[in-house]
Amino acid sequence: MSQASASEIAGDDSDRKYSPENSPSEGTGVTESDSESWKNVIRDIPNIRLKPSPSVVMNVENENHLEVQTGGSGKTGSSENGSAMMDEAWEQVRKSYVTLNGWAVGTVAAITENETETLNYDQVFVRDFVPCALASLMKTDRDATIVKNFLLKTVYLQGWEKRIDNFTLGKGVMPASFKVIKDPDRQKEYLRADFGGSAIGRVAPVDSGFWWIILLRSYTKCTHDYTLADSPLVQRGIKLILNLCLCDGFDTFPTLLCADGCSMIDRRMGIYGYPIEIQALFYFALRCAKQLLKPEHDGKELIERIDKRITALSYHIQNYYWLDFTQLNNIYRYKTEEYSHTAVNKFNVIPESIPDWLFEFMPLRGGYFVGNVSPARMDFRWFLLGNCIAILSCLATPAQASAVMDLIEERWADLIGEMPLKIVYPALEGHEWRNVTGCDPKNTRWSYHNGGSWPVLLWLLTAASIKTGRPQIAKKAIELVEQRLAKDGWPEYYDGITGRYVGKQARKYQTWSITGYLVAKLMIENPSNLLIISLDEDKKTARPRLTRSTSSTF
Repeated sequence: MSQASASEIAGDDSDRKYSPENSPSEGTGVTESDSESWKNVIRDIPNIRLKPSPSVVMNVENENHLEVQTGGSGKTGSSENGSAMMDEAWEQVRKSYVTLNGWAVGTVAAITENETETLNYDQVFVRDFVPCALASLMKTDRDATIVKNFLLKTVYLQGWEKRIDNFTLGKGVMPASFKVIKDPDRQKEYLRADFGGSAIGRVAPVDSGFWWIILLRSYTKCTHDYTLADSPLVQRGIKLILNLCLCDGFDTFPTLLCADGCSMIDRRMGIYGYPIEIQALFYFALRCAKQLLKPEHDGKELIERIDKRITALSYHIQNYYWLDFTQLNNIYRYKTEEYSHTAVNKFNVIPESIPDWLFEFMPLRGGYFVGNVSPARMDFRWFLLGNCIAILSCLATPAQASAVMDLIEERWADLIGEMPLKIVYPALEGHEWRNVTGCDPKNTRWSYHNGGSWPVLLWLLTAASIKTGRPQIAKKAIELVEQRLAKDGWPEYYDGITGRYVGKQARKYQTWSITGYLVAKLMIENPSNLLIISLDEDKKTARPRLTRSTSSTF
């Protein structure tokens, strides 16, 4: 497959339908609009001296600094150690490939020599494969074939009947993972998928479908292979996912109601309800689907439903999930048991439910989207994935995106520590840990999903840092990772308040720890790679003309 030029990857994303008519003609250089797009992204990273900016893009002071390039080899890292790590990382990625009848279709969750200890780490997980796919698309000698094969195999599996006991799951549910089974007797290979029936807690993966749509858009934007997205099989797959999420129900909110353990945090951690990770991914996937859907047949109706949901969802998240010093003070002073449409405390949040740690944690400069909002309940914990996805999808306003990065800088020791990055902050302890997790022995305080540090999240921080014009944040985090990650054997996660110790049950040579580092390096070396996984602000979607009480503004 031919490699797309930098000018092909660049451009305004404002819900432009991907189609051959919209693709640049062969040999086309950078157009005027492309150049404007590059001004907002490209910067001379090695010599960068940026100050915190309220903008969600990088401003190029001198157009002569503009340099268009593609890919990134990892050979020009900030140090010899970084270059050596890149070489080792690519070698490990090649070892992780899973093939079906000779074709690469994904990567195992972790590379292990002892087959008796594989558990489910020898499977291809949808969410785990995303950073590997992005690395494959971003590198100079692009390998788009494995990404295309993965997308096709997963949408093929979506069409299977999904039964757990006597219950049939929705048609749009995507698998959490799949495994290639070899039958030596018949000399055949076939796939076996898991839709949550084999997962801990037996919860279906809500995020798998969203990641699949997001990755499909990244593949299409990078390769300009419109035939895949336009194929009947893929169009049907997108519509099944959307119909599953946009169906009518008893909801009074535009957010999605989810069970615990339905996403990256796949164990009981008190994220049931309306977790920010799922809502941000939902918004991201809706915007990507709007670009990918063909208007024929029922596509036009779906696009109209997407527009309405995007408008409602963005308003809801931007207003009710946002927390900064001013809003915290407002909640602290809330009255309760308010009735009628004039209520200020719309969710009846009890001020006494504000945890003590938050008053010290919240800086005067900065803010973030809280973990969950539902009737009489607000989860004030910080979740990195949801906040970074909100920035990349433009769910966060420019001011909010900048404030999130301010918070990370202000609370570096808490959220980054010695090994990036905290998946959630703070950890649950004591009675709260026993009550919320059910005494989960793997999610003890400052371990695994309960305040553990996950290197895979480095790529999300890097993407958000570049988009907000703060690449120095990403560079500092990458330097921390390069000091230990490879030497420690690329573990899945780290334990401790600062992430000092390799996780007590962490698998070594975890594929997404490896590829998360690769994607971060490829983006920091060549910021144009950000365009593969980032959206521009949706200017065409109408903004709701709603007013709110001054006590609820930020």
